[in-house]
Amino acid sequence: MTATPSEWKLLRARYATMVQQFADAWEAGRADQMAAVFTPTGVFIPDPFEGPITGRQTIEGYWKTIPQEQAEIKFRFGEIYAAGPWFSTEFKCTFRRRRTGQRMDVRGAMFCETEGEAISEMRLYFLRAPADGER
Repeated sequence: MTATPSEWKLLRARYATMVQQFADAWEAGRADQMAAVFTPTGVFIPDPFEGPITGRQTIEGYWKTIPQEQAEIKFRFGEIYAAGPWFSTEFKCTFRRRRTGQRMDVRGAMFCETEGEAISEMRLYFLRAPADGER
């Protein structure tokens, strides 16, 4: 069965809502809300060189230090590309490190699988560097 253009549009909008909830929670430093976009047994893979973090509670634990480490967070994402229960998007996240004041620029992509109205797996691929040539 092939989805109609309007069905794909609705699916992309649903996925964009999930990413926006994740982004809003990151900007607010709310690890609990970031984890809430995942299924209870969801998997988060922060980068290709780290093992998976499994379970909503463990994912929340991974992100809980954001308020102590990052300030002035801005998260933006691009077009959502969907294929059934999978989607991907590019993102840009900027923040200031609280300890040093250094501005950081994180650019990458996220690849997600969904189950119902939540993310069952999220993989991030990114490059983090000082913003605007800061060192």
